Amino acid sequence: MEHLQKGSKKLLNAWAFYDWANSVYTLTIASSIFPLFYSFLFIEGSDKIVDAFGLEFKSSALITYVTAFTFLVVSITSPILSGIADYVGNKKNFMKFFCYVGAAGCIGLYWFSIENIHLSLLFYFMGLIGYWGSLVFYNSYLPDIAFPEQQDSISAKGFSMGYIGSVLLLVLNLFMVMSQETGAEKMQMMRYSFVTVGLWWIIFSQYTFYILPKGVSNGHKVTKAVVFNGLKELKLVWLQLKQNLRLKRYLIAFFVFSMAVQTIMLVAVYFGEEEIAWGNSDAKTQGLIVSILVIQLVAILGAFLTSRASSKFGNIPTLIVINFIWMSLCVYAYFMETPIEFYTAASLVGLVMGGIQSLARSTYSKFLPDDTEDTTSYFSFYDVAEKIGIVIGMVIFATIDQITGSMRNAILFLFIFFLVGIILLFRVPKENPNAN
Repeated sequence: MEHLQKGSKKLLNAWAFYDWANSVYTLTIASSIFPLFYSFLFIEGSDKIVDAFGLEFKSSALITYVTAFTFLVVSITSPILSGIADYVGNKKNFMKFFCYVGAAGCIGLYWFSIENIHLSLLFYFMGLIGYWGSLVFYNSYLPDIAFPEQQDSISAKGFSMGYIGSVLLLVLNLFMVMSQETGAEKMQMMRYSFVTVGLWWIIFSQYTFYILPKGVSNGHKVTKAVVFNGLKELKLVWLQLKQNLRLKRYLIAFFVFSMAVQTIMLVAVYFGEEEIAWGNSDAKTQGLIVSILVIQLVAILGAFLTSRASSKFGNIPTLIVINFIWMSLCVYAYFMETPIEFYTAASLVGLVMGGIQSLARSTYSKFLPDDTEDTTSYFSFYDVAEKIGIVIGMVIFATIDQITGSMRNAILFLFIFFLVGIILLFRVPKENPNAN
């Protein structure tokens, strides 16, 4: 294998191509076919109760708790993994390990059943942990393979390749499902979809693994100090944040509103399946699939409109308006019952979903001190804050769903997070008072 120079086009494209390989997980498993499949495991009109871990759970609450637990594991391990990735030369092996664990988890979902709920949830956990774990190492490659002036464009290229690849496979998966007549045949095609995701992920990642360097080999062994280095770096960032009022206030606001945004995005399909009167299961399958595609397509427009608005009105005012729309959506979702109302909500979610994530990250980047050299630690801190936010949001959502028996009450409760987020965004200073 040839050794490619940092910044070479072939090396950059090989790195970006991993997005094409792994993004199919987020679209097919995390946000579309698997939520549909999971919901259809339960007979229409049944109480949807599952016995797991010695307790009785409402089906939607159980999957939300498992997702929250996985993100808790990710938020604890990702800074530790980052610390190891920085010190040990062979980060490619770590990335491969998580890639294969995730892909195996996706293929394992073929055997998902209520009878074997613990093994089934283990496969679900493997997919989620594999995706996020491999992402830690994938992201840490960026400064190794690209010069600073190349990083934004190649990162955007990876994102767009991931989007195109995942939509292509999703359309194929949806065709497989919708071409069947009976519910049982549709379920079987959903199982095959999980296998296609795992195989796609493994096969297309091979090009990336072939071209990417092992990492900067330095002969370091993994010691206790190395393992906890990532956590130490996070502590240093927290101490620096205390000195920077604008960044600190913004990060607290982000933590609060992101908690609600991520929770809604992760439970949207489960909510649509359970709370909307579709008429029959065929109409439900078709309706939820249409909603997923609407969200994906409108999100592109949303990201474009958000970047235009932020350049005209500023980042914080734009984020305040977007949070206000999310807050209104929570109230709207509490009352919606018909498919048309759900499509309307899906369009609005798409519009504000694409924008809020990219704008939240770029605002954080803009607020970093000018003399920041170690941006990786700051972004590691940002990612951990986001993941812990997801854990808290999902646990609150699942608990309200479990206790009250309705996801509507849980969605309405998220209104509070957006309201608090807006108040906190108003408190972010226009200029950094700590700047010299």
